[in-house]
Amino acid sequence: MPAPVSRTTGFVLIAYAFLVTMLGATLPTPLYPLFAERYSFGPLMVTLIFAVYAFGVIAALLAFGELSDEIGRKPVLVAGLVLSALSAFLFVFADSLTPIFAGRVVSGLSAGLFTGTATATLVDLVPGDRRRLASLVAVVVNLGGLGLGTLLAGVLADYCRSPLRLPFIVQLGLLVPALIGTVLVPESVPRRRFRLRLQRLSVPQEVRSVFIRGAAAGFASFAVAGVLSSVAPVFLVQVLGRTSHTLAGLLVFILFGASIIGQLAVARLSDRRALVWACALLVAGAGLLALALSIESLATLIASAIVVGVGQGLGIGAGLAAINQRAPVERRGETASSFFVVMYVGLSLPVIGAGVAANSFGLRAAGIAFSAAVAALVLTVLLSLARARD
Repeated sequence: MPAPVSRTTGFVLIAYAFLVTMLGATLPTPLYPLFAERYSFGPLMVTLIFAVYAFGVIAALLAFGELSDEIGRKPVLVAGLVLSALSAFLFVFADSLTPIFAGRVVSGLSAGLFTGTATATLVDLVPGDRRRLASLVAVVVNLGGLGLGTLLAGVLADYCRSPLRLPFIVQLGLLVPALIGTVLVPESVPRRRFRLRLQRLSVPQEVRSVFIRGAAAGFASFAVAGVLSSVAPVFLVQVLGRTSHTLAGLLVFILFGASIIGQLAVARLSDRRALVWACALLVAGAGLLALALSIESLATLIASAIVVGVGQGLGIGAGLAAINQRAPVERRGETASSFFVVMYVGLSLPVIGAGVAANSFGLRAAGIAFSAAVAALVLTVLLSLARARD
């Protein structure tokens, strides 16, 4: 059995493994036009492939949300890395839509297992009592990995051969040191008796009003981000005539980069003010998205990604902070899990709805209608915040 590394080194290794795992989750994003061309499908199938990832995350949150507290952090992290590798293998050897769908579901399971556990492990291993630093690193590597995955796949697709396979081969190479490093990290949680049970989802009465507003804003932000991530690459090709996969990857990279900025800004604002700003930015971002689709403007599309990203970061950070502050300690975990399940439902169902509408009415009309619906939802939350006293 290899000797564990120091806690400081372990912190760095887990941060790297977290980054690589999340990077793998978004590798297919700029490649959707290539998949659509190879397998002859339209925007609806693109959104379905995108959305099944969220179902995998939700399944992992519900089934394994507390698993690392029972059996230790390392077994769960290793399982997440193995699932990430399995997803990459499915894409490397895919010859039909079936392994692509399976790969997305497995990738979602990997991300769902890894996100909470890796965040908790970073908090466990951070040098000294610097939990804020651990949380900050977790946010940066999580969202940074998601952004880097799209950029890496886009660059490889434009400048290398085998664009539908090479990004996932690179992912497998990056996972090898991540797996070795995770095995060497010291375990921070003593193993207890294994009990597999579904995560209970409920919201305490005293936090319900805050939860509804925060979750609604988060739902809307994930919905807009999901449509941008899934439909924008196809829109760039079919409407704007931009065939650069690097550009498609860069657009989503900008979205997640702006989300990091929004998350970092939460610490400088009260929870309520941060939610107000988040809603205002999400309304503006949805409007910019509709405008970009109407006038076929790349610059406006990029602006919408920036504004939506900052709004998403503010909304998620402020909503989660408000919930954690008000929820009873003994029910904080299930309340946070409920919050994230709502977020990932927002990443899946509205995206599928947009795909159905695009299939019937065209990509542009569906995107404009979707943007208007999201803006209306967020405006409702904004009015609720203006009237709220808690």
